[in-house]
Amino acid sequence: MRRDVFQAIADPTRRDIINLIAYKPLNLNTIADNFEVSRPAISQHIKILMECGLIEMKKQGRERYCEAKLEQLNEVSEWIERYRKLWADKFDRMDDILDELKAK
Repeated sequence: MRRDVFQAIADPTRRDIINLIAYKPLNLNTIADNFEVSRPAISQHIKILMECGLIEMKKQGRERYCEAKLEQLNEVSEWIERYRKLWADKFDRMDDILDELKAK
């Protein structure tokens, strides 16, 4: 099943995993050590992140490292930007109305 990036970031644990590996790839044990859930649960989160294209697994010797591939987050940013502009316009109009009321 192909999941989308919105599904990946909907879970706080997955967002925390992304934050952990955003700047430096980490092995699975190091990632799991940062959470109070079971290692199988962390593996499931990582699997979902991989399915969404936010993580790539690379093998180095006997270790498997998770590396962030954050380009997919552009989709989220673009989606949010549309609504940010909408609300910014509404607040600008509200500021104009408040300025008119103050002037009266």
